[in-house]
Amino acid sequence: MPSDLPQLPRRPRVIGLGEAVWDIFPDSRRAGGAPGNVAYHVQQLGAIAQLATRFGADEDGRALAAHLAGEGLDLSLVQYDPELPTGQVTVHLEDAAHPHYTIHQPAAWDRLQPEPALLKAAAEADAVCFGTLAQRSPESRETIRQVLEATSDRCLLVYDVNLRQHYYSREIIEDSLAITSIAKINHEEVAIVAPLLELPTDEREFAEAAVDEYMLDAVCITRAAEGCLVVSGDADYEIPGERVTVADTVGSGDAFTAALIVSLCLDWPLEQAARFANQVGAVVATKVGATPRVAADYSRLWDAFSPRS
Repeated sequence: MPSDLPQLPRRPRVIGLGEAVWDIFPDSRRAGGAPGNVAYHVQQLGAIAQLATRFGADEDGRALAAHLAGEGLDLSLVQYDPELPTGQVTVHLEDAAHPHYTIHQPAAWDRLQPEPALLKAAAEADAVCFGTLAQRSPESRETIRQVLEATSDRCLLVYDVNLRQHYYSREIIEDSLAITSIAKINHEEVAIVAPLLELPTDEREFAEAAVDEYMLDAVCITRAAEGCLVVSGDADYEIPGERVTVADTVGSGDAFTAALIVSLCLDWPLEQAARFANQVGAVVATKVGATPRVAADYSRLWDAFSPRS
């Protein structure tokens, strides 16, 4: 576990709910999967990260669990499937700024179960982050619904839209927006989701309409190198991008989400949280893979951004 984590005034407990996989690159494999990535970066930011997923009872699952445990993640909510394999995703990097993914089926996380320990953890969590992909199977989708309904009123629910291949539908997206507090979506996904939900395609108008239609606290639209747009019920903020040398963008959006969650759990103003998240995402874009060692980088950013009492 890194010894140079940011020193938070308190450590929010955050659950990453959904898929965790091996990302297969041309020359290596690295831990991945959006909820798993978010949990990893939550931990690197100094908070308590619990990963709620399902691995295969296979060598890949044991290796992934050992790797994530070594990074300090709480794996007490990880389930093991006796039949389905640990998830794998092949990452294609023809363009470092626009990775493409092949998501292999079947995968153990398609069979996530509403175990009592998971529902209890949800009731005690400060935040839960979930996405679209893990809801491709009815079984896991129902489990995710039960987990979200088990959370307390104070729990921050964050829906990272994170579209992958054809694994989404209007019903899944609408149901997720209806239950969440904050939605995070990238600018390319807006072009897909807006017509699907019959909302405006202009980014600002889309965000404003989504906040109103689904009674959201905020919508965050990430714009890659151009920064992000954050819209709430009473304000909106356009935050410019950071100019960095990109290694690859795999995991940058997940790091953004993690930073947004941790800072909001610590009662930062929305604009300050989004600016911090923007910088965190930029740091990860300079590294290779979704889960690089970044605790020292995050500590420096935390010291620069943390509101002074």
